[in-house]
Amino acid sequence: MANPEVIVTEAAVAETIENFTALDESGDKRTMNKLARRLGKDQPALLKFAAKAREQHGETTGEAAVFYGTLVWAMFETQFGKHLHRLTSDNIDASEKVVADERATVEGLEDQPVAQRTAPGLVQRQPHVYAKLTELIAEDVTEAAMTEETASVIFEPTQVIVEAFDAAMEGRRPGERLGPLVRDQPKVGRNEVCPCGSGKKHKRCCGR
Repeated sequence: MANPEVIVTEAAVAETIENFTALDESGDKRTMNKLARRLGKDQPALLKFAAKAREQHGETTGEAAVFYGTLVWAMFETQFGKHLHRLTSDNIDASEKVVADERATVEGLEDQPVAQRTAPGLVQRQPHVYAKLTELIAEDVTEAAMTEETASVIFEPTQVIVEAFDAAMEGRRPGERLGPLVRDQPKVGRNEVCPCGSGKKHKRCCGR
């Protein structure tokens, strides 16, 4: 059974979409870059996971994966604010298996349109998030904003991020309380690739 205390509400989803739409229509690059930097600082494991699509499938698919990952993060942040947990690599890895296992129980899943390739158990945990994601995926494919191939690549990882946040907030699998992130890593040079996974130089991303 879904835990109502950790379900992102329909209102929070609508507010997130309204904010993203306004930002997109404004063309405010500064605010967009600020949002991307904050994602890299607050949710580095999420960004690294989403950005894997760039390495495996190219820039366009990578950008789509990061966008949808950012959108999911924003929905949960709108709902939980400062109480939202930072995702960990372990939680994401475990969530990846949960999503794959639950999707495997749905007969003929890969024969369905991309936006319908979900499992009932996953949808039940975050119904409003899933309702909006399936709507957006279908709309992007229909309007040729994204190819069906790209959508098929990014939709399952997007579901992994939803599962990871849900698990962290409910306590099924741990996240981290947001706060200063301590890294046991050598200092990154300003001209080196940013470790957050954005693909940009450090000085143009989290090093600002």
